[in-house]
Amino acid sequence: MKKLIALFLVITFIVMNCAPYKRGKGINLEPGQKPGVKLVIQKTDGYQVGGELIAVKEESLLLLGSESGVDVSIDIADIRTIRIVRGFGSGFRLYAGLAAGHVLLSAAEGSLEGGTSIENVSIKVLVWSLLCGLIGGGISSADKIIQFEGKSDSEIQEILEKLRKRARVQNFQ
Repeated sequence: MKKLIALFLVITFIVMNCAPYKRGKGINLEPGQKPGVKLVIQKTDGYQVGGELIAVKEESLLLLGSESGVDVSIDIADIRTIRIVRGFGSGFRLYAGLAAGHVLLSAAEGSLEGGTSIENVSIKVLVWSLLCGLIGGGISSADKIIQFEGKSDSEIQEILEKLRKRARVQNFQ
C-alpha cells in the first residue's frame, strides 16, 4: 500500500512539473534560460504595449511584443504604469500539489479519516487538490500594478532592479 502511494506521489509531481515554460513562435530560449515576465505597459500618451520583458536597460525597457512578435523599446520616462500579468496555472499547480501531498502523507501515516483504502485516498486527493488549486490559483493570479508617475528617481531605480531580476536577460549591458 505504501509503495502504491509513493508511486502515485512521484507520478503526480512529475506531471505537475512537465513543460513549465511555453515556447512561443519566435521565442528562442537558450538551454537553462527562462522567459521573462509578461508585462502590459500603459504609456503617458495613453497607448498600451504588452509583451515579454527581454531586458531592462538604463533608460528603457526592451519587450518582445505579444501581438507583433517584434522587439519594442520603451523609454522609462514615457511609462505611466506597468502591469505584471500573472497566470492562474502556476498557483493552481502549487496549491493542488501541496494538498495532494498532504492527503497522501496523512494516508501513509494512517491518520486519514475514513481509512486508507485506495478509493478513499484517491477521492480525497482529487477533491482537496481541486479545491485548494482553485483557491490558490485565484489568489496568486491577481495582476500586480506598478505606478511610475510621481515616483522619485531612486524609487524608479528600485522598481527597475526588481524587474531586471524577472527579465529574460538579467544582466544586459
